[in-house]
Amino acid sequence: MFLSPKYDEFVKEMFRNGIVRRYFVGDILKIPQKEIRSVGLRDPFLRKFFHRQKQGILDVKMELNDSRKINVELQMKLIHHWDKRQLFYLSKLYTEELFAGEDYEQLKKCVGISILDFNLTDRSRYHSVYRLRDEDGYEFTDAMEIHVIELKKKLTGEGEVDDWIRFFNVKTEEDLEMIRTRNPGILEAIRELKRMSMSNPVRLWNEAHLKEVRDRRAREAYVREEGKAEGLTEGEQRLSELIRRLIEDGRLEDVSLAAEDTAVRKRLYREYGIK
Repeated sequence: MFLSPKYDEFVKEMFRNGIVRRYFVGDILKIPQKEIRSVGLRDPFLRKFFHRQKQGILDVKMELNDSRKINVELQMKLIHHWDKRQLFYLSKLYTEELFAGEDYEQLKKCVGISILDFNLTDRSRYHSVYRLRDEDGYEFTDAMEIHVIELKKKLTGEGEVDDWIRFFNVKTEEDLEMIRTRNPGILEAIRELKRMSMSNPVRLWNEAHLKEVRDRRAREAYVREEGKAEGLTEGEQRLSELIRRLIEDGRLEDVSLAAEDTAVRKRLYREYGIK
């Protein structure tokens, strides 16, 4: 079974490899390898300071030797308010370690790298870098930086970023063999992909993940049909689906808050026992 490089669990596992981390970050951020002493993995959870504050969970969270913090995420489908979601996570990453009374100089530069399997813009550019600038292009600060890599767009170059996009876009073992590169990071990523594709536990892991996705879709379809039978509005049906997902993820606190001011709270309490 060939494992897709776009499989989120593979991405997390791949970045456990220090060589892959080092070269990927250096290639995307254009940092010479001789200037990189280390690229360490960090806890993917962002701290939550208040009871009702939204918890942040990043796909892969790294830190460079100069203390720059980096979040790498793979996003397969365009989600509503993706831009605001990205700023939310990057802002939390930027402020998470500043305690009361500490100087602002303690804040470290944060970089978000988003690998998107869809077109975010209609431009031909497939690697975009966003910072805070004024209308004349004068940079206010480089403290927050967002790199967007759009995998669906046509490649026009032969650089390191192009090679990483080719790697993420492979669909078969034949495609993998067609990649011609001397980049140590990509070669190591290819070895990791081959190893994990042949690994029986990972194959079972992937199959279990796909089964969970199919089961969730089936449950959502059931909720929609049940809602229609009970005369629920489309908005109430969507809310019911959302709450069901939150329950499955173990986020009961969020479910309780979501249900407090909804027209279907009594039904949800009756179904799920949430009070």
